Amino acid sequence: MDTRGENGAGLELKHLRYLVAIVDTGSFTDAALELGVSQAAVSRTLLALEKTLGVRLLHRTSRTVEPTTAGMQALSRARLLLASADELVAEAASGHSRLHIGHAWSAFGRHTTEFQRRWHRDHPDIELRLVRHNSSTGGLAEGLCDLAVIRSAIDLKPWSHAFVGHEDRYLALASDDPWARRRSIRLAEVATRTLALDRRTGTTTLNLWPQSERPAVEHVHDIDDWLAAIASGRCVGVTPQATAAQYRPDGITYRPLRDAEPVPVHLIWRRQAPHPATHAAVTLAIDLYRVDHPTHPRG
Repeated sequence: MDTRGENGAGLELKHLRYLVAIVDTGSFTDAALELGVSQAAVSRTLLALEKTLGVRLLHRTSRTVEPTTAGMQALSRARLLLASADELVAEAASGHSRLHIGHAWSAFGRHTTEFQRRWHRDHPDIELRLVRHNSSTGGLAEGLCDLAVIRSAIDLKPWSHAFVGHEDRYLALASDDPWARRRSIRLAEVATRTLALDRRTGTTTLNLWPQSERPAVEHVHDIDDWLAAIASGRCVGVTPQATAAQYRPDGITYRPLRDAEPVPVHLIWRRQAPHPATHAAVTLAIDLYRVDHPTHPRG
Protein backbone atom coordinates (compact mmCIF):
# COMPACT_ATOMS: atom_id res chain seq x y z
CA MET A 1 0.00 0.00 0.00
CA ASP A 2 1.29 3.47 -0.90
CA THR A 3 1.66 5.37 2.37
CA ARG A 4 3.05 8.60 0.85
CA GLY A 5 1.08 11.81 1.00
CA GLU A 6 1.12 14.73 -1.43
CA ASN A 7 4.28 16.13 0.13
CA GLY A 8 6.10 12.84 -0.38
CA ALA A 9 6.52 12.10 3.32
CA GLY A 10 6.05 8.46 4.23
CA LEU A 11 3.72 7.26 6.96
CA GLU A 12 5.73 5.94 9.90
CA LEU A 13 4.76 4.08 13.05
CA LYS A 14 6.23 7.00 14.99
CA HIS A 15 3.49 9.25 13.57
CA LEU A 16 0.82 6.88 14.83
CA ARG A 17 2.39 6.55 18.28
CA TYR A 18 2.45 10.34 18.65
CA LEU A 19 -1.22 10.62 17.61
CA VAL A 20 -2.26 7.97 20.14
CA ALA A 21 -0.19 9.60 22.87
CA ILE A 22 -1.74 13.04 22.25
CA VAL A 23 -5.29 11.71 22.43
CA ASP A 24 -4.66 9.40 25.40
CA THR A 25 -2.89 12.05 27.50
CA GLY A 26 -5.17 14.87 26.38
CA SER A 27 -2.46 17.41 25.52
CA PHE A 28 0.67 17.95 23.50
CA THR A 29 2.59 18.75 26.68
CA ASP A 30 1.69 15.50 28.42
CA ALA A 31 2.27 13.50 25.24
CA ALA A 32 5.78 14.98 25.02
CA LEU A 33 6.48 13.94 28.61
CA GLU A 34 5.22 10.40 27.98
CA LEU A 35 7.22 10.03 24.77
CA GLY A 36 10.35 11.66 26.18
CA VAL A 37 10.58 14.31 23.46
CA SER A 38 9.96 18.04 23.20
CA GLN A 39 6.51 19.52 22.71
CA ALA A 40 7.75 21.00 19.44
CA ALA A 41 8.65 17.50 18.20
CA VAL A 42 5.14 16.29 19.01
CA SER A 43 3.62 19.22 17.09
CA ARG A 44 5.88 18.67 14.06
CA THR A 45 5.12 14.94 13.97
CA LEU A 46 1.37 15.46 14.19
CA LEU A 47 1.54 18.07 11.43
CA ALA A 48 3.53 15.66 9.24
CA LEU A 49 0.91 12.96 9.79
CA GLU A 50 -1.92 15.30 8.85
CA LYS A 51 -0.06 16.33 5.68
CA THR A 52 0.59 12.69 4.79
CA LEU A 53 -3.06 11.74 5.22
CA GLY A 54 -4.36 14.97 3.75
CA VAL A 55 -6.89 15.53 6.56
CA ARG A 56 -7.09 17.35 9.86
CA LEU A 57 -6.98 14.90 12.74
CA LEU A 58 -7.39 17.04 15.86
CA HIS A 59 -9.37 20.04 17.05
CA ARG A 60 -6.96 22.04 19.20
CA THR A 61 -7.78 24.82 21.64
CA SER A 62 -5.78 26.34 24.46
CA ARG A 63 -7.31 23.81 26.86
CA THR A 64 -8.44 20.71 24.96
CA VAL A 65 -7.48 18.35 22.16
CA GLU A 66 -10.29 16.41 20.51
CA PRO A 67 -10.12 14.09 17.47
CA THR A 68 -12.03 15.11 14.36
CA THR A 69 -14.21 12.54 12.60
CA ALA A 70 -11.25 11.68 10.40
CA GLY A 71 -9.10 11.65 13.53
CA MET A 72 -11.32 9.06 15.21
CA GLN A 73 -11.02 6.80 12.18
CA ALA A 74 -7.27 7.27 12.01
CA LEU A 75 -6.94 6.67 15.76
CA SER A 76 -8.79 3.35 15.51
CA ARG A 77 -6.56 2.15 12.68
CA ALA A 78 -3.47 3.44 14.46
CA ARG A 79 -4.19 1.38 17.57
CA LEU A 80 -4.59 -1.79 15.49
CA LEU A 81 -1.42 -1.18 13.49
CA LEU A 82 0.63 -0.38 16.59
CA ALA A 83 -0.65 -3.49 18.38
CA SER A 84 0.28 -5.64 15.38
CA ALA A 85 3.72 -4.06 15.20
CA ASP A 86 4.30 -4.66 18.90
CA GLU A 87 3.26 -8.30 18.49
CA LEU A 88 5.66 -8.68 15.57
CA VAL A 89 8.55 -7.33 17.61
CA ALA A 90 7.68 -9.57 20.57
CA GLU A 91 7.47 -12.66 18.38
CA ALA A 92 10.78 -11.88 16.69
CA ALA A 93 12.46 -11.29 20.03
CA SER A 94 11.18 -14.57 21.46
CA GLY A 95 11.64 -16.61 18.29
CA HIS A 96 14.61 -18.59 19.58
CA SER A 97 13.16 -18.95 23.07
CA ARG A 98 10.42 -21.23 21.67
CA LEU A 99 10.75 -24.38 19.62
CA HIS A 100 7.69 -25.47 17.65
CA ILE A 101 7.66 -29.10 16.48
CA GLY A 102 4.87 -29.95 14.07
CA HIS A 103 3.22 -33.25 13.27
CA ALA A 104 0.24 -34.42 11.25
CA TRP A 105 -1.15 -37.16 13.52
CA SER A 106 1.07 -37.73 16.51
CA ALA A 107 4.30 -36.24 17.79
CA PHE A 108 6.78 -38.80 19.15
CA GLY A 109 4.23 -41.45 20.05
CA ARG A 110 4.98 -43.22 23.29
CA HIS A 111 8.14 -41.11 23.57
CA THR A 112 6.27 -37.80 23.57
CA THR A 113 6.00 -37.37 27.34
CA GLU A 114 9.62 -38.32 27.92
CA PHE A 115 10.72 -35.98 25.12
CA GLN A 116 8.86 -33.12 26.81
CA ARG A 117 10.25 -33.94 30.24
CA ARG A 118 13.85 -34.17 29.11
CA TRP A 119 13.54 -31.03 27.01
CA HIS A 120 12.18 -29.06 29.96
CA ARG A 121 14.96 -30.40 32.16
CA ASP A 122 17.84 -29.81 29.73
CA HIS A 123 16.59 -26.67 27.95
CA PRO A 124 14.54 -24.67 30.48
CA ASP A 125 15.18 -21.46 28.55
CA ILE A 126 13.54 -22.79 25.34
CA GLU A 127 9.80 -23.42 25.52
CA LEU A 128 8.72 -26.53 23.60
CA ARG A 129 5.43 -26.47 21.72
CA LEU A 130 4.01 -29.44 19.81
CA VAL A 131 1.76 -28.35 16.95
CA ARG A 132 -0.66 -30.65 15.11
CA HIS A 133 -1.34 -29.59 11.52
CA ASN A 134 -3.00 -31.72 8.88
CA SER A 135 -0.50 -31.25 6.08
CA SER A 136 2.07 -33.56 4.52
CA THR A 137 4.90 -31.56 6.14
CA GLY A 138 3.24 -31.26 9.55
CA GLY A 139 2.97 -27.49 9.20
CA LEU A 140 6.59 -26.82 8.19
CA ALA A 141 5.79 -25.70 4.64
CA GLU A 142 3.07 -23.46 6.04
CA GLY A 143 5.52 -21.76 8.41
CA LEU A 144 3.79 -23.05 11.55
CA CYS A 145 6.75 -24.84 13.10
CA ASP A 146 10.55 -25.03 13.23
CA LEU A 147 10.79 -28.81 12.78
CA ALA A 148 8.25 -31.46 11.88
CA VAL A 149 7.88 -35.17 12.61
CA ILE A 150 7.24 -36.99 9.35
CA ARG A 151 6.05 -40.57 8.90
CA SER A 152 4.35 -40.41 5.51
CA ALA A 153 6.30 -40.90 2.30
CA ILE A 154 7.10 -37.37 1.14
CA ASP A 155 9.94 -35.95 -0.93
CA LEU A 156 12.63 -35.08 1.60
CA LYS A 157 14.89 -33.29 -0.90
CA PRO A 158 13.53 -29.76 -0.27
CA TRP A 159 14.29 -30.09 3.44
CA SER A 160 17.12 -30.79 5.77
CA HIS A 161 16.22 -34.01 7.53
CA ALA A 162 17.34 -36.71 9.91
CA PHE A 163 16.20 -40.29 10.31
CA VAL A 164 15.00 -40.77 13.88
CA GLY A 165 13.90 -44.39 14.09
CA HIS A 166 11.17 -46.89 13.24
CA GLU A 167 7.70 -47.59 14.62
CA ASP A 168 5.83 -50.87 14.32
CA ARG A 169 2.49 -50.88 12.53
CA TYR A 170 -0.75 -51.57 14.38
CA LEU A 171 -4.29 -52.36 13.36
CA ALA A 172 -6.98 -50.09 14.81
CA LEU A 173 -10.46 -51.57 15.07
CA ALA A 174 -13.69 -51.17 16.98
CA SER A 175 -13.43 -52.59 20.48
CA ASP A 176 -16.41 -54.89 19.90
CA ASP A 177 -14.85 -56.30 16.71
CA PRO A 178 -14.16 -60.09 17.03
CA TRP A 179 -10.53 -59.42 16.09
CA ALA A 180 -10.13 -57.25 19.19
CA ARG A 181 -9.94 -60.46 21.25
CA ARG A 182 -6.82 -61.57 19.35
CA ARG A 183 -3.25 -60.69 20.33
CA SER A 184 -2.12 -59.79 16.81
CA ILE A 185 -3.33 -59.68 13.21
CA ARG A 186 -1.64 -60.64 9.95
CA LEU A 187 -1.39 -57.97 7.28
CA ALA A 188 -2.93 -60.24 4.66
CA GLU A 189 -6.09 -60.58 6.76
CA VAL A 190 -6.70 -56.85 6.56
CA ALA A 191 -7.37 -57.24 2.84
CA THR A 192 -10.73 -58.76 3.72
CA ARG A 193 -11.86 -55.56 5.50
CA THR A 194 -12.61 -51.95 4.55
CA LEU A 195 -9.62 -49.73 5.28
CA ALA A 196 -9.90 -46.10 6.45
CA LEU A 197 -7.23 -44.23 4.50
CA ASP A 198 -5.93 -40.66 4.65
CA ARG A 199 -4.18 -40.05 1.34
CA ARG A 200 -2.73 -36.69 2.35
CA THR A 201 -1.08 -37.30 5.72
CA GLY A 202 -1.55 -40.99 6.48
CA THR A 203 1.31 -43.50 6.50
CA THR A 204 -0.66 -46.37 4.93
CA THR A 205 -0.86 -47.02 1.20
CA LEU A 206 -2.36 -49.88 -0.75
CA ASN A 207 1.17 -50.85 -1.81
CA LEU A 208 1.40 -52.78 1.46
CA TRP A 209 -0.67 -55.51 -0.26
CA PRO A 210 -0.30 -57.31 -3.59
CA GLN A 211 -2.37 -55.60 -6.27
CA SER A 212 -4.80 -58.50 -6.49
CA GLU A 213 -5.30 -58.71 -2.70
CA ARG A 214 -5.98 -55.16 -1.61
CA PRO A 215 -8.68 -54.10 0.86
CA ALA A 216 -11.64 -51.90 0.04
CA VAL A 217 -11.01 -48.27 0.99
CA GLU A 218 -12.92 -45.44 2.63
CA HIS A 219 -11.04 -42.15 2.31
CA VAL A 220 -10.91 -39.81 5.31
CA HIS A 221 -9.60 -36.26 5.76
CA ASP A 222 -7.74 -36.37 9.06
CA ILE A 223 -7.21 -38.42 12.20
CA ASP A 224 -10.55 -37.39 13.68
CA ASP A 225 -12.40 -38.75 10.64
CA TRP A 226 -10.20 -41.83 10.74
CA LEU A 227 -11.03 -42.56 14.38
CA ALA A 228 -14.73 -41.99 13.81
CA ALA A 229 -14.84 -44.37 10.85
CA ILE A 230 -13.11 -47.09 12.86
CA ALA A 231 -15.17 -46.62 16.03
CA SER A 232 -18.33 -47.05 13.95
CA GLY A 233 -17.20 -50.54 13.01
CA ARG A 234 -17.42 -50.00 9.27
CA CYS A 235 -13.62 -49.67 8.84
CA VAL A 236 -10.30 -50.72 10.28
CA GLY A 237 -7.09 -48.73 10.12
CA VAL A 238 -3.38 -49.44 9.79
CA THR A 239 -1.16 -46.98 11.63
CA PRO A 240 2.22 -46.56 13.35
CA GLN A 241 2.62 -47.32 17.03
CA ALA A 242 2.64 -43.56 17.72
CA THR A 243 -1.07 -43.33 16.95
CA ALA A 244 -1.83 -46.23 19.26
CA ALA A 245 0.13 -44.52 22.03
CA GLN A 246 -1.42 -41.05 21.69
CA TYR A 247 -5.01 -41.76 20.63
CA ARG A 248 -6.95 -44.21 22.76
CA PRO A 249 -10.58 -43.08 22.61
CA ASP A 250 -13.35 -45.27 23.98
CA GLY A 251 -14.50 -47.81 21.44
CA ILE A 252 -11.17 -48.33 19.64
CA THR A 253 -8.63 -51.11 20.21
CA TYR A 254 -5.16 -51.51 18.70
CA ARG A 255 -3.50 -54.81 17.84
CA PRO A 256 0.02 -55.39 16.42
CA LEU A 257 0.39 -56.36 12.76
CA ARG A 258 2.79 -59.29 12.78
CA ASP A 259 4.21 -59.20 9.26
CA ALA A 260 4.16 -55.50 8.33
CA GLU A 261 7.29 -53.44 7.73
CA PRO A 262 7.82 -50.74 10.38
CA VAL A 263 7.30 -47.07 9.55
CA PRO A 264 10.38 -44.81 9.28
CA VAL A 265 10.24 -41.60 11.32
CA HIS A 266 12.08 -38.45 10.21
CA LEU A 267 12.51 -34.94 11.50
CA ILE A 268 12.60 -32.26 8.80
CA TRP A 269 13.44 -28.55 8.94
CA ARG A 270 14.17 -25.64 6.61
CA ARG A 271 17.64 -25.52 5.09
CA GLN A 272 17.96 -21.77 5.57
CA ALA A 273 18.26 -20.30 9.08
CA PRO A 274 17.27 -23.37 11.14
CA HIS A 275 16.32 -22.90 14.77
CA PRO A 276 19.46 -22.98 16.95
CA ALA A 277 17.98 -25.84 19.00
CA THR A 278 17.41 -28.08 15.98
CA HIS A 279 20.43 -30.31 16.61
CA ALA A 280 19.46 -30.78 20.26
CA ALA A 281 15.91 -31.84 19.30
CA VAL A 282 17.13 -34.30 16.68
CA THR A 283 19.66 -35.81 19.08
CA LEU A 284 17.07 -36.26 21.80
CA ALA A 285 14.55 -37.88 19.43
CA ILE A 286 17.13 -40.33 18.08
CA ASP A 287 18.18 -41.23 21.60
CA LEU A 288 14.60 -42.01 22.63
CA TYR A 289 13.92 -44.14 19.55
CA ARG A 290 17.21 -46.00 19.74
CA VAL A 291 15.88 -48.83 21.90
CA ASP A 292 12.87 -49.58 19.66
CA HIS A 293 14.60 -51.10 16.62
CA PRO A 294 18.31 -51.35 17.39
CA THR A 295 18.93 -53.63 14.39
CA HIS A 296 17.57 -51.14 11.85
CA PRO A 297 20.25 -48.96 10.24
CA ARG A 298 20.27 -45.26 11.01
CA GLY A 299 19.71 -43.10 7.90
